[in-house]
Amino acid sequence: MALTELFSARRSCTTCPYCGVGCGVAATRESSPGNGEDVIRIQGDEQHPANKGKLCVKGSSLADTLGNHGRLLKPQLHGKECDWETAMAFATSKLRETIDEHGPDSVAFYLSGQLLTEDYYVANKLMKGFIGTANVDTNSRLCMSSAVAAYKRALGADAVPCNYEDLDEAELVVLIGSNAAWTHPILFQRMQAANAKLVVVDPRGSATSEMADMHLAITPGSDAALFNGLLRYLSEYGLTEFGGLDQAFIHNHTDNFTDTLYAAAEWTPEKVAEYCRVELAQLLEFYDLFRTTEKTISFYSQGVNQSSTGTDKNNAIINCHLATGRIGKPGCGPFSITGQPNAMGGREVGGLANMLAAHMDFTDDNINRVGRFWDAAKMAKAPGLKAVELFDAVERGEIKAVWIMATNPAVSMPDARRVAAALKNCPTVIVSDCVGDTDTARCADLLLPATTWGEKNGTVTNSERRISRQKSFLPKPGKARHDWEIICDVARRLGFAEAFDFQSAADIFREHAALSGFENNRDQARRAFDISALANISDQEYDFLTPVQWPVNAEHPHGAVRLFSDGDFYTPNGRARFIPVQPQCPKQETREEFPLLLNSGRLRDQWHTMTRTGRARKLLDHSEAPELHLHPRDAARFGIEDAQLVRVESEKGQFFGRAKVTSNQKPGQLFAPIHWSDSLAYNATVSALAIPVTDPVSGQPELKQVAVNVEPLSAHSYACLLLRTKAAEELHSRLQTGDAQLFETILHWYRVPVEGGYRFELVLKKQPDWQSMADKLFNLSGRQLNRKRLQLPSGERWLLHSEEMELLVFTSADWQTLPDRKTLENALQQPLPDAPAKLLHDVPPGAQMVCTCLQVSRKEIETAIAEGVASVEELGELLGCGTNCGSCKPEISALLNTNLAVAVG
Repeated sequence: MALTELFSARRSCTTCPYCGVGCGVAATRESSPGNGEDVIRIQGDEQHPANKGKLCVKGSSLADTLGNHGRLLKPQLHGKECDWETAMAFATSKLRETIDEHGPDSVAFYLSGQLLTEDYYVANKLMKGFIGTANVDTNSRLCMSSAVAAYKRALGADAVPCNYEDLDEAELVVLIGSNAAWTHPILFQRMQAANAKLVVVDPRGSATSEMADMHLAITPGSDAALFNGLLRYLSEYGLTEFGGLDQAFIHNHTDNFTDTLYAAAEWTPEKVAEYCRVELAQLLEFYDLFRTTEKTISFYSQGVNQSSTGTDKNNAIINCHLATGRIGKPGCGPFSITGQPNAMGGREVGGLANMLAAHMDFTDDNINRVGRFWDAAKMAKAPGLKAVELFDAVERGEIKAVWIMATNPAVSMPDARRVAAALKNCPTVIVSDCVGDTDTARCADLLLPATTWGEKNGTVTNSERRISRQKSFLPKPGKARHDWEIICDVARRLGFAEAFDFQSAADIFREHAALSGFENNRDQARRAFDISALANISDQEYDFLTPVQWPVNAEHPHGAVRLFSDGDFYTPNGRARFIPVQPQCPKQETREEFPLLLNSGRLRDQWHTMTRTGRARKLLDHSEAPELHLHPRDAARFGIEDAQLVRVESEKGQFFGRAKVTSNQKPGQLFAPIHWSDSLAYNATVSALAIPVTDPVSGQPELKQVAVNVEPLSAHSYACLLLRTKAAEELHSRLQTGDAQLFETILHWYRVPVEGGYRFELVLKKQPDWQSMADKLFNLSGRQLNRKRLQLPSGERWLLHSEEMELLVFTSADWQTLPDRKTLENALQQPLPDAPAKLLHDVPPGAQMVCTCLQVSRKEIETAIAEGVASVEELGELLGCGTNCGSCKPEISALLNTNLAVAVG
């Protein structure tokens, strides 16, 4: 039989659901008549301009995150499944009752950069145009709002001036507060391929700084001083033949330069070096490199934004580009890189509480304009509550009904445990999500099953203003609905049927595009965002819409690659504005009881709170547990050993993690990943430590500098448990409820999904009675566990199992001597052998994975180095490591340097 008869394949070109790079993805769905099961294959879309066929390890592993395990498939009201009619009747009645009794400002929506633009649009239209409140904010507030505020202050619009082709042409890229080698690896590869000089400005060493030409390890929060000093330095060359300021550009296209330079005048190189705690010679080398390199891009992210002065830091960077005229030209510009796949799309439709749709602010003219376009029943008249303010209002009881869509604020918000407590006390909490068990879902009265990537259909906008289609190639599972369908259903039931009579995502997009061009001209209110040329596209044209960069209008019918090439900005007078900046220290400063500063951020292979990436087993190979990175000097100071469990405390909460002693951290500074939560591990929510102080302009919280203390925790032993799904869910439920009997023995736990079940890692306070513990965990009702014990030089191994439930337990006094997890997990997938004790023997020691894409372990790489392989490229040719997304190259390089140094020594 021919192969074409055996399989039918359907290829869909869509967009990755992770970071703001917006990579094109080709998803091929293959079905076989033989077994009736579909196989999804993922590869990069060679035709998409954002990535040209490349994908990072997270994108490459998207197929592993699909499936219905753990999905929310039916509505749940007060913990019990119900039908959609019951669910919608409850949601509508609660919203109506709350509005009637307490007014429209007593309700709020909290949205997500994971939503598609069409979902975002109808949510904002309902709240701001028909319910009559602007209490609609989004988790993009936590990552991008300071960049937005700074662009608007300087350029007159939330309009990123750069594009990815500029990275190809740049001669110098300054990465500020960005670990792009891990967080945006596809773009980082483009920087490397262009052979641009790379300068990293970051308090800690990272995979990015390992690959850079220069690393300025400034003190946390001192970015504004660094760039004020650069502006002053540039001004010293303004009247010389050697360059520096672009006097013609400043004179013809900007305002407020004199006041801004005056504010920067005190920041001499000597003062900056002392304030930022960097060597003066290195600082001057950076300043001179910036001054003499015309094609310079400043590429900045959360290290700049997540600050109590994030907007000022952004503007200090933009000031240097305006002063040198390095904006609107190929290979240069201030480039804020977006964190989420549709953070920009959400801003286009008014996803932030201080914005109306189509990039309009809350002026009287704009309120009137949007109201007339929508024929709105009740337009919001003023900005609403930003994220931190919104959940404060929930806690105070002022917001009595909140609808949360596709995000997990009980994990991601600062002071997260207080946010969770506020939600539990809120009279009405509605949560739309694709996952049934999240920290936020546990606070909900009503859970609504939403579609997710592979099922959703609409558009997203990436960091270079490029609109791309996200297409469905899978059917809706169970009773799940698209978010826009759910919102429109509620809107119709509230009495707004005519305004929400959308039949498809294409219908919504056409209205969104039409609004973007409505009265958008110099005579009325010229706006940067304009896709009015797409307002009349057909359903078929929408289906086949190719990626395009806005504006897309009569002037730019095929989109605009770069903004501001003509020096014309979106301010009332068309001139860019310099913003005077007075550098300020972070609000969260160290003190005697909290002598250390905690930084936080993403790991290489994970995304946000791991509701998607946590489903892909191989994405946990590189790092599967909560971690705390600290300098060897601090480890010695606090009596902490590498891989030891530690507790980090702030005035708001505590966090448990495994110590990773590394010289990449500066003394006095710690780092922890953001991804774990109470759903995945015990006391592992990093944001629970943060004080909710915010930037006064943007409302973005300061998450990068938290004053903390740290202490080692004493463990008796460590255990690895492998359980089939049902038993694992029972154990997980007991652990999450904080069962007192269990925690007499257990100090810490985390879990990892495996084929057919879960693996739990336990840190134990004392030697457990495994029979008694199993009785508590699984209600064995007197049935005995079969037990075998093997004493090895590395410690003891136990095997416990029962015939009804296969429970494998391995224990050791030293976590690092526990056996290889992959080998144990494979044993769980097979029936127990006739002599189960064989599983205790010949299990190899654990192997850390360095290259997740190609599954190449640290041991394999070190063996190859010992045999004479001497470069990253040679290792790639031999083992394949580093040849896909490239994000493991810094670690491979470090292994090379370490092992070669040992060999020479």
